[in-house]
Amino acid sequence: MIWSIEHRAPTPLQEQIAACVRRGIASGDLAVGEQLPPAAELAEALAVDRNTVLAAYRRLRDDGVLEFRRGRGARIAPHAPPSPAVVDAAHALVQLALAHGLDRDALARLIQELP
Repeated sequence: MIWSIEHRAPTPLQEQIAACVRRGIASGDLAVGEQLPPAAELAEALAVDRNTVLAAYRRLRDDGVLEFRRGRGARIAPHAPPSPAVVDAAHALVQLALAHGLDRDALARLIQELP
């Protein structure tokens, strides 16, 4: 199940919901064009406020992950970009590799060889 949140976790609920969508896309459980559950329905299933789900959906829309269409709900956008946090971490990894004498190709090979 892609919809799994922890009410007592320090991470805000809306961030947890957004992370569920991102994980669903990465794992292939959510495909381009797939419609997400209506906010009220998902809120009830997760026992959170509807506005919490809407905030997560809006953030994902602002990040280019979701598209909103009147009468069609929220759908996975084509070519949804990776999480900004992952992009930032990738940039930091590239800088670290360069500082230690690895070029991008060597870093890519190293990553591919990881278990």
